[in-house]
Amino acid sequence: MPTAAERQAVAFLATVALLGGGVRLLQAVTFERALAAAEAPAAEDAISAQLEAVDSARRTKASSRTRTASAALAAPIDPDVATEQELDQLPRVGPALARRIVANRDSFGPFGSLEELQRVRGIGPALAAGLAPHVTFSSGFRPLHGESRQRRAP
Repeated sequence: MPTAAERQAVAFLATVALLGGGVRLLQAVTFERALAAAEAPAAEDAISAQLEAVDSARRTKASSRTRTASAALAAPIDPDVATEQELDQLPRVGPALARRIVANRDSFGPFGSLEELQRVRGIGPALAAGLAPHVTFSSGFRPLHGESRQRRAP
């Protein structure tokens, strides 16, 4: 006679097996639909049009990025309040680093200085020195008499 724990274990394994089979079935149906759509002649034209649109968008973003980089030099950006799009305009800061800056600021509070900005993974002393003329800190933590905030891992 199985114990209660053994019955629970068997029930759990049966549930996992059923869920796995369901996922496989769903993947097979999705694959069949995608295959049928790809075999249609119109689908090839649609895919080509989408690829051209993506290439065009990439070229447009690259050209606008060089224009916005020069515009970023005119007005410093405040990382304590800037959006991801504004941070993305800084030199050597891409979309991924901009997202990490915003996430770190939301989790640990405003930076207040270049030294505190370096707590973001991907910003070291060299990048911070390169960003110095392009950023300003108008709000947030202000250390008193040389004290600094404890560094926390992001």
